[in-house]
Amino acid sequence: LGGFSNGEMARTAGSTLKLYRARLFLRQTWQREGDRETVESDFNQLGGSVSRRRWVLTAGNLSVADLFDDNRYSHDARTQFLNWSLVSQGAYDFAADARGYTWGAALAWHHDDWALRIGRFLQPREPNQQSLDTRIFRHYGDQIEVERAHALGGQPGKVRLLAFRNRARMSRFDDALALGRRTGTTPDLNAVRDGDQSKWGVGLNVEQAIDDDVGLFGRASWADGRTETYAFTEIDRSLSTGIVIEGRRWQRGDDSVGFALVRNGLSRERRSYLAAGGLGFFIGDGRLDYRPEQILETWYSLGLARGSWLTLNWQHIRHPAYNAARGPVNFLALRLHVEI
Repeated sequence: LGGFSNGEMARTAGSTLKLYRARLFLRQTWQREGDRETVESDFNQLGGSVSRRRWVLTAGNLSVADLFDDNRYSHDARTQFLNWSLVSQGAYDFAADARGYTWGAALAWHHDDWALRIGRFLQPREPNQQSLDTRIFRHYGDQIEVERAHALGGQPGKVRLLAFRNRARMSRFDDALALGRRTGTTPDLNAVRDGDQSKWGVGLNVEQAIDDDVGLFGRASWADGRTETYAFTEIDRSLSTGIVIEGRRWQRGDDSVGFALVRNGLSRERRSYLAAGGLGFFIGDGRLDYRPEQILETWYSLGLARGSWLTLNWQHIRHPAYNAARGPVNFLALRLHVEI
């Protein structure tokens, strides 16, 4: 799959119980003059009153997704949508190890309804692997995001525009194809990973409340698609939209329901590589009858008791791995989430 079905998947898991550190970071805030706002206590965030004009520096071990490409309705696989192309912009190949964490720093400037964030983080030494490359001035993942808060019909919303650029020891699809033609062999990304390459992309992220119980969201993202996926998943173009409804509308205040649609696509270079028999980290069939990958995801979260929810999730995926010769497939999941 390009839009992998389980955002909670631990790619380095196994049958042996492991203990590891997820996050260890410092956050420093410099308050400026201006109106104040209340920040609610949440994961990775201390509650309190802060100035709407402030600088915030975050540095250490964390996930890039903790700071960038946030969305009130579609961002957290623990409580919302599970599909990878709904927890983040599908084409956003953000720096991360195989568990989704990295080291780095980000600086944010908040000015009333505006916010600007920039950050640089470590890339893995090899695609989708655990070991990180500490040469942050040679190999890195850079991103910049502009955010604008607004009110539409008296209801809050936000628009975010993000751009990223990665620099790493990545393989190019055209190089693998050229080597395969010269040698009469199947193209192989592992055979041409011998130089530093750059990858860049952009994305738009929108969230809008309709009322206190209903919210809409949408994302559109694009990556140049000339090099292999290095840390996220094999998507070069992605469109997604959806709705989340809180259960207060049917007297179930702790319940919620979500519905979303996704369309993922590949670059010309990646399609040519797969059609010639090449394999990516997640996809590859030896040939390719290309069609965009289409995903429908819906879930119902049932509040069981204070701090615990049980979610039933269904995903219907057409053209999995962008191949019309496959699918459609259905994915069913039960998720138990408990907060202590």
